[in-house]
Amino acid sequence: MKKIVVIGSGFGGLSIASRLSSKGFNTTLIEKQSDLGGRARTFYNNGYKYDAGPTVITAPYLINELFTLHSENLQDYVNLLPVKPWYRFLFENGEYLDYGDKLSTTVREIKSKYGYQNSKSYLKLLKHSKKIFNKAFIELSEEPFESILSMVKHLPDLINIRFDRSVYQTVDKYLGDKNLNKALSMHPLLVGGNPYSTTSIYLLIQYLEWKWGVYYAQGGTGKIVDALEKLLNKKDVEIKKSTEAHKIILKGKKVVGVETSEGIINCDAVVCNSDPTYTYQKLLNIKPKKITNRLNLKHSMSLFVLYFATKKIYTSVKHHTIIFSKRHQELLNDIFNKKVFITDPSLYLHRPSATDKSMIQNNNDTFYVLAPVPNNLSNINWENRGKEFSSIIISILEEKIMPELSSNIVNKFFVTPNYFENDLNTYAGSGFGIQPVFTQSAYFRYGNKCHSSDGLYFVGASTHPGAGVPGVLSTAKVTEKLILKDYGHNK
Repeated sequence: MKKIVVIGSGFGGLSIASRLSSKGFNTTLIEKQSDLGGRARTFYNNGYKYDAGPTVITAPYLINELFTLHSENLQDYVNLLPVKPWYRFLFENGEYLDYGDKLSTTVREIKSKYGYQNSKSYLKLLKHSKKIFNKAFIELSEEPFESILSMVKHLPDLINIRFDRSVYQTVDKYLGDKNLNKALSMHPLLVGGNPYSTTSIYLLIQYLEWKWGVYYAQGGTGKIVDALEKLLNKKDVEIKKSTEAHKIILKGKKVVGVETSEGIINCDAVVCNSDPTYTYQKLLNIKPKKITNRLNLKHSMSLFVLYFATKKIYTSVKHHTIIFSKRHQELLNDIFNKKVFITDPSLYLHRPSATDKSMIQNNNDTFYVLAPVPNNLSNINWENRGKEFSSIIISILEEKIMPELSSNIVNKFFVTPNYFENDLNTYAGSGFGIQPVFTQSAYFRYGNKCHSSDGLYFVGASTHPGAGVPGVLSTAKVTEKLILKDYGHNK
């Protein structure tokens, strides 16, 4: 029986471990931290628990598959609750737009606030998004791109859906209001991209949400991680926590093991859910074979996340509120390109108790608020500026949406890009790996299979098809196909 080691227990690592074990592989999952989940882990602080990372769960069938592969039911492990509305977009001028749950309600909302023409134009945009979705997600998201020719054959269809335009440019072609443009082009930020440079292929996310809805795991996203851990334990996957990979051991070009903080694990193959840039630099000390990956890859922005609890229950705050700064393109340019310290961030506020009352803890409301910030190529000293930035965020929330916030906070802490770099081992503290620009998509992303070392594979945000929960879960499906092609089933 072939033995495979999976490095990292984010959704990518958990997914591939489930898939490989269902095919009979002897699977060992190792994780640097004392808990599983990677970006999706749970933080515990002074008697409160907080979702560390992703809280927008879409395409839940991809999670369910990881259980049905073993003749198990997701519903027996965790309950997914529908979010209503999906988002509230709050603009600088005080306007807001409640978006999602029912299409008819959203269209009426757009019509009442932005006019009949924009409501009709939105439906046209959604139709275009469906066209992209059918090609890029349904047809291509599970296809391994092992050669440039495998991508070239799809170019006519990609040209037809205008992949050369950015997400913002495409939205702007349909809609005639700057606030609407901001709101309806925001999805790339959920996968680490700048709406002004991310290929319009990522507009598929808009239709994907309408296709399957937006959910939240009862008890927190960590409950999905817990469910997968229980499943893997039940299926005899060996899980080694507090075990950091230090080196992938090669004999010639063949993977033969992993040197870890707890000793050497011999194996036939390795799947890395670890950041590929970090992996090549630190665990392999080689460059990727693809010429595209030898170039100066563009890595995503990072994140500053403030976690807090309040004695006041902010009942009017929706589950996901996106607060737009007055600046938009200029702000994103400062974050992605100039990489300078900003004082007017746009914010993403997560209030889980709006959907799940169990997240009111110790009779207090719990939140996190996320701000896109430059990655650590910026040289910003977050040790010195973290408290300052935290205060800026609290001031914005207090002014815009949460009156008297300062006097109501009973618990708080924050993480900076240093957390992503030092704790999660991501290059330059990037929040989502490499950016989703076209020249870093499909074949041009890090390969799901390493062609310079036999028996080395990747899953996760920087591989095909990309970041976001559905994207990362889909990377495991692509990588599974490649492993089965090389090794066959072990049953």
